[in-house]
Amino acid sequence: MPDTHLELLDSLSQRLGNQQVIRDSVAMEGYLVEERKLYRGTAMAVVRPGSTEDVAFVVRECAKAGVAIVPQGGNTGLVGGGVPRSGIVLSLERLDRIREVDPFNATITVEAGCILKAVQDEAEKADCLFPLSLASEGSCRIGGNIATNAGGVNVLRYGNTRDLVLGLEVVLADGRIWNGLKGLRKDNMGYDLKNLFIGSEGTLGIVTAAVLKLFPHPKARTVAFVGCASPHAALDLFERLRQRTGDQLTAFEFMPRFALQVVLRHAAGAVRPLAGEHEAYALIELSSPDPGIDLRERLERVLGEALEAGIVEDAVLAASEAQGDALWTLRESLAHVQRLEGGSIKHDVAVPVSRVADFIVTATQACEEAMPGVRVCAFGHFGDGNIHFNLSQPVSMEKAAFLRQWERFNRIVHDIVDGMNGSISAEHGIGLIKRDELARYKDPVALDLMRTLKRTLDPHNILNPGKVLAPEADLPSDLPSSS
Repeated sequence: MPDTHLELLDSLSQRLGNQQVIRDSVAMEGYLVEERKLYRGTAMAVVRPGSTEDVAFVVRECAKAGVAIVPQGGNTGLVGGGVPRSGIVLSLERLDRIREVDPFNATITVEAGCILKAVQDEAEKADCLFPLSLASEGSCRIGGNIATNAGGVNVLRYGNTRDLVLGLEVVLADGRIWNGLKGLRKDNMGYDLKNLFIGSEGTLGIVTAAVLKLFPHPKARTVAFVGCASPHAALDLFERLRQRTGDQLTAFEFMPRFALQVVLRHAAGAVRPLAGEHEAYALIELSSPDPGIDLRERLERVLGEALEAGIVEDAVLAASEAQGDALWTLRESLAHVQRLEGGSIKHDVAVPVSRVADFIVTATQACEEAMPGVRVCAFGHFGDGNIHFNLSQPVSMEKAAFLRQWERFNRIVHDIVDGMNGSISAEHGIGLIKRDELARYKDPVALDLMRTLKRTLDPHNILNPGKVLAPEADLPSDLPSSS
């Protein structure tokens, strides 16, 4: 390690304490490998500041030394965005204070290292709802949610993370602190700076705190699990529900037959919700802050009409909160158990809601023709057009050989998405795994504007370098070939 790097680490240790500058390779291990273990990184140290001022100090010192910084929250990302290639990992896990809850303004101000579930729980104490909800909510952190513009199961009613953020506090690449922590619904004082940093994956600045929107806590809720003959029938059902229930429709989650089979095969305690098998399934939730409203009767009426019209083949409505939670578990456990079917090539894509059924049918047929025996697991958030178009390896194929086809399937799936005026990244971000794909599909003018922003806000390229935007010089692809 060069003397300048040792001097940097000594300076950081003097400010933060030796225990907060981790240099031991064993202790660093959990910070160097991402969720799916497709990437393993390297770093000279993991640094754990405890305040925004400490973050600013670390950034200033790294900038002077020319050392790269990879901001990291809960390290639950799925695109390699938090994996270091050198330099230091700046973990925000110690910035975990709830700074303020303001029920009248319907806001909560939190630090970036707060675990999402802790923010949800704090909101509930004030009889409010923070609606961002993800499978990893017990371990992901708000800073990472903001950096990737996370989506989740409640986007249909409440929007993405971007829609839930009113203000930010950000440490810039030169160590300055931008204080934009305002809980305002209307603020037209110039450019909307916060949206530069939301979804930027730590490449433009490091989010250290945020003012988030709160909503009335639901007092009534009903859940149903529905079987349909096809994705198009499920889309017809979604449109009926949207027309009849408005913003009471909180979630509409889609699963194909193969996805439910995987859950029933591997998820502990999973019980088949419907007597027969169907080509398509929908998990539906209605909710309202009005405890007197009969949501179950409303949902029963819409489903009954859809059954008579041949749109729905079968349905079950939860008779209790516990049964509703059990139905949700069928959907929420899918991402965890699909890996038990072997190698999985994953695509997190979005198309216009009107095209989502067309996309599933077209992309499924194209992938099955390209590789007989491949098992398509296309599930996700039907109501906002976001489908996790995952491919499980053929039963008789070796995992490594299957994963070597990743780039081939990217071309098939992403070309179809692009042809439908969609996006190759819906809610997981770009990171490393989609960096080269972004260069292929993003509008050239948009790419030029993105590079201009990066050079302006991070002229020395120390913030999460190599992520989102490909380097100006050609480099070998980071696309994983085996795992």
